[in-house]
Amino acid sequence: MTSGTNSDDIAYPSSIGFVLIHVGCLAVFWTGLTWRAIVLAAVLYLVRIFAIGAGYHRYFAHRAFRTSRVFQFCLAFVAQTSAQRGILWWAAKHRQHHKHSDTAADVHSPAQHGFLYAHLGWIFVPRNDVTDYSAVRDLARYKDLVWLNRQPYLPAAVLAFATWLLAGWPGLAVGFCWSTVAVWHATFSINSLAHVIGRQRYVTGDQSRNHWLLALLTMGEGWHNNHHAYQASVRQGFRWWEYDPTYYTLRVLSWAGFVWDLHVPPKAVIRGDHKLGRQVIDKVAGQIAASFPINQIANQVYEALAHTPRWAELKARISSARTHAETFWSEVDLPVVPTLEEVRRYARERLAQTPSLEDIALRARERLLELIYSRLSEATMLPASASIN
Repeated sequence: MTSGTNSDDIAYPSSIGFVLIHVGCLAVFWTGLTWRAIVLAAVLYLVRIFAIGAGYHRYFAHRAFRTSRVFQFCLAFVAQTSAQRGILWWAAKHRQHHKHSDTAADVHSPAQHGFLYAHLGWIFVPRNDVTDYSAVRDLARYKDLVWLNRQPYLPAAVLAFATWLLAGWPGLAVGFCWSTVAVWHATFSINSLAHVIGRQRYVTGDQSRNHWLLALLTMGEGWHNNHHAYQASVRQGFRWWEYDPTYYTLRVLSWAGFVWDLHVPPKAVIRGDHKLGRQVIDKVAGQIAASFPINQIANQVYEALAHTPRWAELKARISSARTHAETFWSEVDLPVVPTLEEVRRYARERLAQTPSLEDIALRARERLLELIYSRLSEATMLPASASIN
């Protein structure tokens, strides 16, 4: 199995356990279905979805609150009962995702690698097996977490045995296998569906979206665009009606003293009044510029200039790289080249409201002119009859 845009083969041996637990769900036809097993499955789903959202994600990946050494280990252990590999592996991969969100370097971007690969295929690619300890130095100083990370499936095995002791074979098939598979795909849906369906309230430079159903299934993780707008927030439902049971539970735990220093987003972020960082502005501007028909515009510019008395001079300057894009466009004004106002309007129609719109539009037009100029530079090296592709 391969991804359409990724040449890595899926490592079948590493997926055997994943397949077996899915198949194990069918064992219910032989074990039977009991109320005890159903209740056990529901409880384990909720407990582990909370541990993933509060532990793996908000605490270990983003350090959105503080807690004790003991409760930290408990969160890690319970999160690892979900069989989503080790705590440090998970946090490192998630930090990498945010650093490169929806770019070619993103480990699970549906925009770059396809939906199925983003949903689960990336997990079984050999190059993604290794824990990047350099990305989690703040966590790797805890020996107990390093040990737990090196025993990624031990907590899940302990839980599986416990479900058998509590509810027999139905407890294992339904209580463990059903809830584990449900937790897997609910979690995976944030990597895949939350970058495909839903609403984008904030400009984040990626395809992260908010969706009420995903939030319902994951105890608040589905407010994904909110999260990408302010990653350090322990609260992902920014509006009062955006239910976030993981945050509510953490609030209760803070009253009991188990956690503290819960980070919440500034009001300016919630309102969308905050200025975007330079990195986000450049990323969004590049996306806006690339969405214009660059080759078509460059062809029109090429044809227009080729019929002017100055063409020989301009062509010589372009091909000799004596003229930079900024200098070139200060001397050339053609109606086929989108104006700043046109780029501004184009951006306004496609982006959420942001006070950084003007900065994005300015940078997008600069980038657009650079791209067109680059095509012109390539065209000067082609035969006169050739067109820009």
